Amino acid sequence: TMIRSMHTALRALPAVTLFFLVSASGAGAREGAVELEEADVFFELNNTDGDLGIHAKLDGEPWKRIQIRNPWGRKQLKVSARGQLGRQGITELFFESAEPTFDELDPEEFFGRFPEGYYEITGGTTEGQKLFGIDELTHLLPAPPENVTVSGVPAAEDCDADPLPAVSTPVVIAWDPVTTSHPDLGRTDEPIEVVNQQVVLEREEPELLVLSVDLPPDATSFEVPEDFTDLDSGDGFKFEILIREDSGNQTAIESCFELL
Repeated sequence: TMIRSMHTALRALPAVTLFFLVSASGAGAREGAVELEEADVFFELNNTDGDLGIHAKLDGEPWKRIQIRNPWGRKQLKVSARGQLGRQGITELFFESAEPTFDELDPEEFFGRFPEGYYEITGGTTEGQKLFGIDELTHLLPAPPENVTVSGVPAAEDCDADPLPAVSTPVVIAWDPVTTSHPDLGRTDEPIEVVNQQVVLEREEPELLVLSVDLPPDATSFEVPEDFTDLDSGDGFKFEILIREDSGNQTAIESCFELL
């Protein structure tokens, strides 16, 4: 599973077709509506475990109902708040879908469930106004970072490796820049624009400790603060490097290391 709690187009069709589909579905819903401040629908790939999921993050004026429709106008999600919660209103919603491995759900079947295109979010505020948002979902996934090292030592392929790399402090995690889409999944080997990266470190025992750092798109290394590595319990650390592309789609790899 992905490291916990920190992560939180119909392009195949002619452009003119896309324009009319979006206009037909969205024009009435948008008219006079309150725009969502944030309306993001995106994919997350764990390249190490081999699983894909769809996520969404919505934020805006207090609402009591909201729904998401795919590019074909089919309802994908409907949430309603009732009673006291309906009167109070909800301002933010984030969800992650289940992420079965590729053995359980082939990536092509997964992408077939969630076609490229514009996903429309509509709803109603607690003040009786219409709520509207729209986001483009693509099948463009960042390639996983390659040549990952921990203080110059090649990173383990996963956390089940035996032995794991053992390094001294200061610990520096490094990787090659990512400039293209995934070589095997979705729309392959296309140029991408990385908008930011994230490194997450986790120590599980004796109690869970997590360090998450956002990095600029051109970063290729991160030095772990010694205040964090000083907390080593002898069981080592898990780390994740997450690459986020302009569409919001993100690809992550996971590995582990121990301290000498």
